Amino acid sequence: MQILLVAATDFEIQPFTTANSNTDILITGVGIANTIYQLQKKLQHAQYDLVIQAGIAGTFSNDSTLGETVLIKQDTFGDLGIEEKGNFASLFSLGFAKENDFPFENGWLVNHHELAKSAVKAVTVNKVSDSHIQKQQIIHTFNPIIESMEGAAFHFVCLQEKVAFLQVRSISNYVGERDKSKWRIKDAIENLNKEINRLVQLMHG
Repeated sequence: MQILLVAATDFEIQPFTTANSNTDILITGVGIANTIYQLQKKLQHAQYDLVIQAGIAGTFSNDSTLGETVLIKQDTFGDLGIEEKGNFASLFSLGFAKENDFPFENGWLVNHHELAKSAVKAVTVNKVSDSHIQKQQIIHTFNPIIESMEGAAFHFVCLQEKVAFLQVRSISNYVGERDKSKWRIKDAIENLNKEINRLVQLMHG
């Protein structure tokens, strides 16, 4: 099985890449634009049976444990819309886009891979912020568990290209907490790479 492992930064997946030289790696850079361009370019020149995106992320849920690793079932662009008088409206709710136009399903980019059946919802944003207003807008509009800066872009490209994919995230912090001493980046990366290794071994049988 041909697998492509995608990450925004090399340090997030360094434990895996150091120990595994037979898996193709793509480091896209941080953010939506980088992810769409770099992944689209890669898939134009190579074919894969599965593409895995891995990275650390924030959580909106107080029930989540820092360092915990999750698979993402559905993702969307969490700040693509209009903000007016403290209220946020997505392009779908405003009628500027149709929520069921491919590759969207009810406004979400949904992964139908068997392993993602019991996975969680996420949103992708252009800016990570300590803004309580932004946090509450996202919770009210989407009610997600996970926030990243690349996930929806990854889903978007893979769905458009009709390639099987998995997005795996390890929780490093609670959304809105900017005190890095309260983050658990080391634990998140360690657990993330254990999960990457498990998934790759599972796919190879």
